[in-house]
Amino acid sequence: MSLPESEIVFEGVSKTFERPDGIAVEAVRALSFTVERGELVAVLGKTGCGKSTMFNLLAGLIQPSAGRVRVRGRDPYRDFDWFRGKLGIVFQSDRLMPWRTAIDNVALGLEVNKIARAERLAIAAQWLERLGLANRAGDYPHALSGGMRQRVSIARAFAIKPDILLADEPFSALDEVTGNALRAEFLDLVRDTGATGIFITHSIDEALQLGRRVLVFRRPARIVYAATAGKDLTAAARATVRDDILRALDIETE
Repeated sequence: MSLPESEIVFEGVSKTFERPDGIAVEAVRALSFTVERGELVAVLGKTGCGKSTMFNLLAGLIQPSAGRVRVRGRDPYRDFDWFRGKLGIVFQSDRLMPWRTAIDNVALGLEVNKIARAERLAIAAQWLERLGLANRAGDYPHALSGGMRQRVSIARAFAIKPDILLADEPFSALDEVTGNALRAEFLDLVRDTGATGIFITHSIDEALQLGRRVLVFRRPARIVYAATAGKDLTAAARATVRDDILRALDIETE
């Protein structure tokens, strides 16, 4: 009897784009990795290394030029509609609809999934309360701070109870204090819900804090280093992994 496939599978995946001048640009090269159910993996790399292309392949927004992408055993590009309500995404910018209140923004995914209005508003209200925004439910995005808007975005992603959660540098535009607070809350939410997650970042500290594993990409997107991470690492082990990551990224260490 065959073993069940991992929750997320990249198998020899490559992606090439053609520029307007006809020159082919390789964004992803023979990328292979797996993510198990309930695991949160941080993907780290410099700007332009192909992290976002990998993200778009995983979200089913583009298809690979070669290789195989599978999420829960399905092709996210060909089976795009099947993933509705199963895939939650948090972007670098909050991407809130300015004409909708906070609670209506949180309820958007539930509305798309045809949940009745009373039920979706009740669920959205619970998530706003959980993220400390119960008293801002009726506010429009322009009346919220950057940190508040990103909390609304996180609430929107979790409100649909996703099996898979994708986060593309969601805290990079925030100040350090707000970002640190949201990272801790985000990690608690992932653990509490049991979602499987991919978290893209260019911050080594963020990757080590959030990921159970860290995958380091270099351009074109390929894994040049992988390590176990998370809060259970000792200070000495964390320092070693950090130095290894810096070397993998070709950044000088002291």
